[in-house]
Amino acid sequence: MLYPSIACNLDTDILLAALPLLESERVQALEWSFDTLYQVRDIPAWFDELLLEYGRAGRLIGHGVFFSLFSGRWSPEQAQWLEHLKKQCSVFQFDHITEHFGFMTGADFHSGAPISLPFTASTLAIGHDRLRRIQEVCACPVGLENLAFAYSLEEVKRHGDFLNRLVEPVNGFIILDLHNLYCQAHNFDMPAEELLDLYPLERVREIHISGGSWENSPLLPERPVRRDTHDDAVPAEVFQLLRNTIPLCPNLKFVVLEQMGTALHTEANRRQFRQDFDAMHTILEAFDAPAQSTGNTFAPFSLPALGTPLEDADLYRQQRQLSEILETADSYEAARQMLENSDLAGTAWGTEHWAPYMLETAMRIAQKWQKGFQQPA
Repeated sequence: MLYPSIACNLDTDILLAALPLLESERVQALEWSFDTLYQVRDIPAWFDELLLEYGRAGRLIGHGVFFSLFSGRWSPEQAQWLEHLKKQCSVFQFDHITEHFGFMTGADFHSGAPISLPFTASTLAIGHDRLRRIQEVCACPVGLENLAFAYSLEEVKRHGDFLNRLVEPVNGFIILDLHNLYCQAHNFDMPAEELLDLYPLERVREIHISGGSWENSPLLPERPVRRDTHDDAVPAEVFQLLRNTIPLCPNLKFVVLEQMGTALHTEANRRQFRQDFDAMHTILEAFDAPAQSTGNTFAPFSLPALGTPLEDADLYRQQRQLSEILETADSYEAARQMLENSDLAGTAWGTEHWAPYMLETAMRIAQKWQKGFQQPA
């Protein structure tokens, strides 16, 4: 059975948009970003009860934002994040826990945005180490979400395989964010159907759908860049992609509608959110008997005890340099020159092959969120 779900956090506008759906019991599962309430001292009892109720029914899924899975240096904040997750798991019953692919720009743990990194043996090993630590704490299935952002077409083509290699050793799964896929397909002029063929769809347990925005770039005058900003209605193309993708994912369980609360200030926006949910719900009803499951519940493997967290000093130094470049460069030309004179030049990062308009996009993302991060895709 497929569960139509929403990303529901302690946000007034999201809750106002979702309330009629919750009252009518159409929302069959909730996705909660459990690490986004670090500034909230007193969580209302009614919100706790909402989460507990869905957890008791096996319909609560946890989605992390701030762990920065691929940071080259293990930080005290990551240890605190795991301790926080452990406490949450002692209170709430999560069906599974997920995190974002990439590392966080910004020196502060709650500032920055998730950015991609080289697909190397070192980053693969660090990813394995961090996923195992999450799984050890939560004792339930763990997964990673595909990233919307990419620097090059080659990176886009390798992303699905790298995700598979990351989650396979822990019997993990993938959140397939279809709007993220839509962004990559548009930004690199590649059919979404061809991108889907590059993903291990038998590992997809959860699908995200959302909206986004267009951003003009003088470096790509023929078409705007698609951004995964979660601040608009779900495009028709993403709904069609959902219809096409569901039959290809035999272990799919949850389909989640996401939108930023900052985009739900008006009743018209909230009504559109509910219409998007209804459209998603209708599509799922047409697949009441999905493709035959492979039988993989993504239950954690029994693995040896973990030792000291893996680190890579060179990777961390390069990540800090890249973050500083993206956050401080005042033009694409300046960023390109800074990259050429950095430790990233001539390395597996492949900065020499980055699409100019995507480097410009990375600068805009990093500079927007360097003083405070909001929930991403």
